[in-house]
Amino acid sequence: MKRMVWLFSLIMVVGIFGTAKAQSNKASYQKKYHDPALTELDDIREKNAALRDSITTDIQKLNAADKKNTEDERPVLRSNVDLVKKPKDIAGFKPQYHFEPVAQYQSGMCWCFSATSLIESEIYRQTGQEIKLSELHTVYYEYLEKARRYIQQRGYSEFGEGSECNAVFRIIKQYGAVPAEIYTGLIQSDRHDHTKLFNEMECYLQYINDNNIWDEESALETIKVILNKYIGKPPQSFDYQGNTYSPGSFFKEVVKINLDDFVDLMSTMKIPFYSKGEFDVPDNWWHDASYHNAPLDEWYDALKNAIKNGYTLAIGGDVSEPGYNGFEDVAFVPDFDIPIDYINQDSREYRVYNGSTEDDHGIHVVGYTKYAGHDWFLIKDSGRGSRHGEFYGYYFYRGDYVRLKMLGFTVHKDAVQDILRKFN
Repeated sequence: MKRMVWLFSLIMVVGIFGTAKAQSNKASYQKKYHDPALTELDDIREKNAALRDSITTDIQKLNAADKKNTEDERPVLRSNVDLVKKPKDIAGFKPQYHFEPVAQYQSGMCWCFSATSLIESEIYRQTGQEIKLSELHTVYYEYLEKARRYIQQRGYSEFGEGSECNAVFRIIKQYGAVPAEIYTGLIQSDRHDHTKLFNEMECYLQYINDNNIWDEESALETIKVILNKYIGKPPQSFDYQGNTYSPGSFFKEVVKINLDDFVDLMSTMKIPFYSKGEFDVPDNWWHDASYHNAPLDEWYDALKNAIKNGYTLAIGGDVSEPGYNGFEDVAFVPDFDIPIDYINQDSREYRVYNGSTEDDHGIHVVGYTKYAGHDWFLIKDSGRGSRHGEFYGYYFYRGDYVRLKMLGFTVHKDAVQDILRKFN
């Protein structure tokens, strides 16, 4: 009997201790303990970091504001025009046919606006048709081809907003053209602003470059997506005057001019005269070497005779001189720069060499007159400066400015046969 009582007591003791052991091993969530000393150190570090960041931010904002104010308030060197006798109005130039000037606003499309305007004038001269073409159709595919070459050259190819006038001819041959009303490129505003468009494409191509991802097909599809977002997808077919066309058939069947009939002329000492060579500027990103190089005097005479004989020309060069004044609608070379009689091949080349003459802007020469003993050219311009003066969208270029600061021009070959005969 005592033995049974002892065993029962032992079982109870074991059960009690077993139960207690099981209960003491239960898990539960508890609030995390933060050591006050470490927390205090964290707070001090964060406050110091916030103070440093705020000081840095304030300094950055202050310097950014100062830089902007400095740039905004920086005076521009200009020559007075008191003694410049300029034509009194546009009519005095007896302008050749052209559409009214179109503004490019915040974009780098001058090359396309000027050459497209030339083609429109040539359509009228050759066929009598008045057809306003879409500049943005060309711009869309020019960006695509720039991106293609950038990828193929593994980043060693210029990708910028600018290009050359003859790029328009190259793109139309490949992709055709459409009327302006069919494709405006204006889907987010009624004014062209390509700031975000270009930045996004540039950043994407830089990403490709940084990561060595050179898949041309997928990269170009992404470039198309960006272009479509900002300027819209170009039409593959459209209706025009009761008929349906593709961009290619429209140019072939309606426009009906031969783009191979146009030539480019430059004047530089870098290559022999009366030979063809590359126009050595960044915007000639595909390294076109079909430019005819002629001595300055003959180059200038060819330009002047072309406009006097009823042809218009797309021309490009430098537009950042003291004698370039949109508020007065004029471009001339001031005496304090260089006297007119000293403008020659050497002085022209010297300015190209030292960078004071650059390939800034493309324009359309649409008229000529002789006034106060000087040649004057009527310039149709898509840039903002030409909207500051009395004659909206136009400049009056004096002959000395053309000789010294303009670099090359594009014209129909029939206008310059005399000089072309000197080329092999």
